[in-house]
Amino acid sequence: MQTILGAGGTIGSDLAKELLPYTDRIRLVSRSPKQVNPTDELFPADLTDRDQVFKAVEGSEVVYLTVGFEYSIKIWRKNWPSLMQNVMDACKQYGAKLVFFDNVYLYDAHSVGHMTEENPVNPISQKGKVRASVAEMLMEEVKRGTLTALIARAADFYGPHNDKSLMVQTVVQNFQKGKAANWFARTDKVHSFTYTPDAAKATALLGNTASAYNQVWHLPTDHSRLTGQQWIELVAREMNVKPKIMALPTWMIRLIGIFVPIMSEFPEMAYQYDRDYFFDSSKFEKAFDFRPTSPAEGVKRMVEAN
Repeated sequence: MQTILGAGGTIGSDLAKELLPYTDRIRLVSRSPKQVNPTDELFPADLTDRDQVFKAVEGSEVVYLTVGFEYSIKIWRKNWPSLMQNVMDACKQYGAKLVFFDNVYLYDAHSVGHMTEENPVNPISQKGKVRASVAEMLMEEVKRGTLTALIARAADFYGPHNDKSLMVQTVVQNFQKGKAANWFARTDKVHSFTYTPDAAKATALLGNTASAYNQVWHLPTDHSRLTGQQWIELVAREMNVKPKIMALPTWMIRLIGIFVPIMSEFPEMAYQYDRDYFFDSSKFEKAFDFRPTSPAEGVKRMVEAN
């Protein structure tokens, strides 16, 4: 049995598809799980409840933690540490391996121009501090030899059927409405995006490779150093529209946040857009002879699906 905790999230459904070559026993866990493969076991659960986490993990050989909580620092502080502790405890009790699907918020802001698995952990954002704390919790268990686990880390997402992606929400959907694309801070800075089907395929591969455990992996991400403007131009070309762009400075995002609460969560992350943000996945690509999807192909598939 391989179990996805947070199966209704951004990566969950793609991951369920990619696990089929490895097992026909896949358990999808979320508040309202939906079947992806004919043989999937649907397991409704509230993952903020410790007892339900244990029930969801029981019988699993590999557990994928792909939960995406609401984008709120209050919710992250409340839920992430307890969820990680409960999942680790359950995996230890039932002898399951753990794959944690992570982001790059924990890295030092001065090193985002070239991110590798060796980057210093020194978050400047409150959300980054939460992510750093739960990643440290996991790796401490690994070091003690009490848990077999790995961290699979991705850059910002883009891809088909991915409505939570910045690229879809602020570029594709804006163009569909005849509006200018929105971007944060500066459009002339490099920004890597991980193609979600690549991330799912790679996560499944890592979870089913014994030698991949007890370390951190960057998921395959194309090495093209495209700027925000170049990404927007790719989307515009595929959609056959003019590449109109409106870059939102941090002060404007703060102002919008007064009226739109979710936007108040973004200013602390502006450092990821006011400088180059390059995600290096060479370690994975070399280990598994994997070639990431090109931006041109990825954008084409994203636009077709959205």
